[in-house]
Order: sequence, then C-alpha cells, then structure tokens
Amino acid sequence: MSRIAAVKGVLPRYRGTQEAITEMFADVVLDGDPQRRAVVERLHASSGVNTRYLALPMDSYRTLRGFGDANDVFIEVGLQLGETAVRSALEAAGLRADDVDLVMSVSVTGIAAPSLEGRLVDRLGLRPDVKRVPVFGLGCVAGAAGLARLHDYLVGYPDGVAVLLSVELCSLTLQRDDPSTANLVASGLFGDGAAAVVMVGERRAQALGLAARSAPTVLATRSRIYPGTERVLGWDIADGGFRIVLGPTLSRVVERQVGPDVEAFLAEHGLVVADIDTWVAHSGGPKVIDAVTKALGLPDQALDLTRESLAEVGNISSASVLHVLERTLDAGVPTPGSYGLLMAMGPGFSAELLLLRW
Repeated sequence: MSRIAAVKGVLPRYRGTQEAITEMFADVVLDGDPQRRAVVERLHASSGVNTRYLALPMDSYRTLRGFGDANDVFIEVGLQLGETAVRSALEAAGLRADDVDLVMSVSVTGIAAPSLEGRLVDRLGLRPDVKRVPVFGLGCVAGAAGLARLHDYLVGYPDGVAVLLSVELCSLTLQRDDPSTANLVASGLFGDGAAAVVMVGERRAQALGLAARSAPTVLATRSRIYPGTERVLGWDIADGGFRIVLGPTLSRVVERQVGPDVEAFLAEHGLVVADIDTWVAHSGGPKVIDAVTKALGLPDQALDLTRESLAEVGNISSASVLHVLERTLDAGVPTPGSYGLLMAMGPGFSAELLLLRW
C-alpha cells in the first residue's frame, strides 16, 4: 500500500469572472461577429463555471502571438506555480526536498526540455540522484494516473517518498483562428493552475506516524482505455499550437463505459458502489459530471465538491482532480475505515480509478 501524505493546489495571481473571460474571448477570436458571440455567451453561461484563474493579465491574451511565445510563458509561470506547489506539499507532509526519491510531472498544455521537474531540482533542493518521470499527453486523466503510477512505485519501495506535480495553463492554448464548436465550448471550461501531491510507502508512513484518517491509503488502481475513441478528446497540433479535439459523444461514452468499469473494479475488492462514502472526481464539465452521477446511480450531492471546484476555478485538466482531493481533505476527515474512489478521464478515451481507504 501507499499513503497520500499531503495535497496542495496553487492558482495563478490573475482571476477573471466568466463574463469578463467570455468578452475577451469573443473579441479575440470572433472579430465581433454578433451571431457567434451570442452562441459563445450561451455556451459559457451553461458551463457551470463562475470564475477562472489565468497565467497572464486578461489584456495580454489580446496580444499574445504564436505557439513559441505562449510556451515561453508556460515555462516561466509553470515553474513559479510548480515550485510553490511542491514546497507547500512537502511542508504539509513534514518532509524535506532531499527526502524525495521520485518526482513525476504531468501536463498537456505546454512542453519543456529539460522538463519542468528537471528545472526544479536545483530550485527546490531535490537530490541530484532523484528519479524523474515527465509525462505529456494524458490530459485530464493525468492527475489520477500520476497518483496511480506513484503508488505502483511505492509498493516496490515501501520506504520511499514520491511527489506528483501537475501544471496546466490551459489559457495559453487559445486559438485565434478556430471558430469550431469544440473550441467555443472548451473556451468556457478550462482554467489555469497547478497542484502537488506527496505520497509515501507503507514503511515510510509508519515511520512518520501517519494515520490513515488524515493520510488516506491507496489500496488499488485500475487503468482503462476505450478502443475507437481517439477523436473523443485530445489535441491536434497545428502551426498555432494546441487545437482542441472535443467530440459531441463525450458524455455518452462516459455514461456508457465508466459505470460498468467502476462496478467491476470494486467487485474485485468485495465492494459495491454503495460502499463508497467519498467520491473524488475530476471536474470535466456539467455534462460529464452528470454522466458520472447517472452511470453510477449516485445521489446528487455525491459530487458537490467537484461541482464547486468547477464553478470556482474551472476545469484545470490534470490538476482538477487533485484540487478536488485537496477540497475533500480540507472539508473534514471521512469516517475512519471508510472507502473512497478517486477517478478521472482523459484522451484515449481513457479512465483511471484509485480505491482509497481512510
């Protein structure tokens, strides 16, 4: 087993209301077209998002040009947010930077070589022999997948300490020449942010005196990719950078596939959906959240923290489920011995499940 010792989410300094972001997007992308502007306003108003945080002041998006310029900002701001997130998570876990044996970074909104976690080794004071795993391309599922892969590592290294860093600056993928419905929908959902998680192996948790009530145990994980769904969600890489792929069947795929997979995963551990007291779900958007609720037959309030996160910060891609996890821990320790399920979905189309116990 492994333990989640600390989770810390970080947001950029610039905050915008949904209405202000809608106005900026319409001015930059739609050239004042009143018909398309009305469509954008309707889509954004139904997104479940009230506010979002941005890597840059809002006026800067009007003049930001080219993928290279946007990616330079991704590296600069991503390092700032990433350093703060990792430092905060290590402090909350009562650990030092040189305690870390493995660090994994995940993102799908920018690229860097050396990767972000490599550039943070000296800034954070990580050991020169720290193991590094940069991951690109998992998208929204990467927060859950990263936790699962850290768990796999810590099962083999029960004295180990591992850190997951997620940095997603979705606003920097703004496409000025893409009036597609997918781009209009995505422009109302995605926000910017980062998060870091510290996990420890079973023996390290005992040495630190971590109690399962405050540091949930990861009991098991499950990965799933659904054949024939490559165009449901993802990016096309164009001259201008990342162009969103967002198929109209996304919520139907979630509703049809995720329920049976969750039920089968729980059954392997002698559990059913009703045995799960705490649900930690990625805030993919209102239709996706509704599809998960319907597929699993959950009460409406089961995903309240997910909906709150979506409303306050938007969908932060891979960082979203980690922000929801932090909210879950901050909301009050679940009943000792109770079970939780952490889940996220992303390109592939894929899903990642983690069975937790407090």
